[in-house]
Parts: sequence; structure tokens; C-alpha cells
Amino acid sequence: MAKKRSREALVPELTPLIDVVFLLLIFFMVSTVFKTDELALLLNLPKVEKGLTSEKSQTKAQFIELTTNGIAINGKKLGDSELDTNLKGISNKETPMELRIDKEVKYDRVMMVLSKLKKYELTNLALITEE
Repeated sequence: MAKKRSREALVPELTPLIDVVFLLLIFFMVSTVFKTDELALLLNLPKVEKGLTSEKSQTKAQFIELTTNGIAINGKKLGDSELDTNLKGISNKETPMELRIDKEVKYDRVMMVLSKLKKYELTNLALITEE
């Protein structure tokens, strides 16, 4: 008489699979570089003891970087003459403008940028500093 062999159903072990998935998840979370603002110019921002913190608005802020020899808008280097055309192209006058100004910049350069912002009625300004 032939013996009937009963086969047990093969069940894959899920514990090692779950361990590998969690290890990969942790690896990618730790090794990911979190994106910060794209800065085009190296700035040495002035330090303050205590400043006001503003709540982020729904519209995306435009940021202007200013050094002694360069200007950049949203991470793109520009010449002084190109600043006018870029500011003229901003249609929403309530767009938040973040000014990151190096502490070595002369006052007349700062006033030149502020006057161009006023010319195009971009008055929602924030001066960015470091604590």
C-alpha cells in the first residue's frame, strides 16, 4: 500500500522581510538631504538678540540676497540692471519679499534695493537675520 504523504503548506516567514523593509526605510530617512532654501550667494547675516517671528503665509515668498558685489533673486544671480525686470514681473503686490543682506553691504546698496521694491509697490518685506 502506498503511503500518502501530506505536505504542509509553505508559509513564508514575514519577520525577516519586515526587518529588511524597516532597515531600508531608516537608511533612506537618515541619508536623505533635506532641501533648504537655495542660496546663490554666501552671506554673513547680521546677528540679533531677539527678533520677531512671522507666520508663513499661503503665497510663496520671493527672496533677495544682497552682497557687496552681487544680487540674487530666488537663488539666481543677477546684475543690477536685471533686478528691475525681475521685480516688474511680479504681478501680486502682496507677495512676501525676504531680504537677506550681508552685514558688510554698504547702506546705499541696501537703499537702492529698497527703493526699487517701493517703485514696484512690493511692500510686504521681511529682513532676515540670524539669532
